[in-house]
Amino acid sequence: MSGIDSLPPLKQVIDTHGIAAKKSLGQNFLLDLNLTSKIARLAGDLQECDVLEVGPGPGGLTRGLLAEGARKVLAIEKDSRCMAALAEIGDAYPGKLQVINGDALEVNPLEHLTPPIRIAANLPYNVGTELLVRWLTPKEWPPFWTSLTLMFQREVAERIVAQPGSKAYGRLAILAQWRTDARIVLGLPPEAFNPPPKVHSAVVNLTALPAPRFEADAKTLEMVVAKAFNQRRKMLRAALKGLAPDLEDRLIASGIKPTDRAETVGLEQFCALARNIRA
Repeated sequence: MSGIDSLPPLKQVIDTHGIAAKKSLGQNFLLDLNLTSKIARLAGDLQECDVLEVGPGPGGLTRGLLAEGARKVLAIEKDSRCMAALAEIGDAYPGKLQVINGDALEVNPLEHLTPPIRIAANLPYNVGTELLVRWLTPKEWPPFWTSLTLMFQREVAERIVAQPGSKAYGRLAILAQWRTDARIVLGLPPEAFNPPPKVHSAVVNLTALPAPRFEADAKTLEMVVAKAFNQRRKMLRAALKGLAPDLEDRLIASGIKPTDRAETVGLEQFCALARNIRA
């Protein structure tokens, strides 16, 4: 018996190593190995890829990624209690798993991985959005990763894929959809986790586009979108006041009415506005 078949059930692993989920670390463990295997498959063909996983916990998704044939998995885990459990997985897949006990916000994965790289993770709730924004806003595009397969609270997942006119539509939708194809690929109820969170969860797949969907300077677009949605109930001529002396003319030139509100403006129009502001 080798690989995933040689490993004990996750509940046994948690009991053996005393890894009760900590709220302070945003932990909610997914113990159903059928679900973790499904998420690993949703990450795409891993045979020729290195995979970055953040917050593996006791290693349910880690097992799935390795069982799906990932060339290498780099697992970054802040909770030192999980190290022994992850080491057991490493022993079952010699040379395939590298574990770093540290903060994913401070680790440079490129020092440990070789492209092509996919990212797959049941992200800790308390850092999930921050990590996503970092991965979507690198200095250069295309990024170091080819796809992201990430679990979020359902509310966050819906913000990523939201369309203009919906309450969920905002900065996160613009950042994600400007440079990726983003879609929700799996929904999960609270009872799938230990302990059960108070909200539903969802897995989002984001595939990097070779180039942004519409031309725009990244910093200008981020600045315009942040300012527009910071006062989303205001008309754009008020929300964006001060960006340019002839702001209303630039809005009109971008196909936007000065009386429009941010939540009604599409990605292409925001990109046009960013170009006009920069000009």
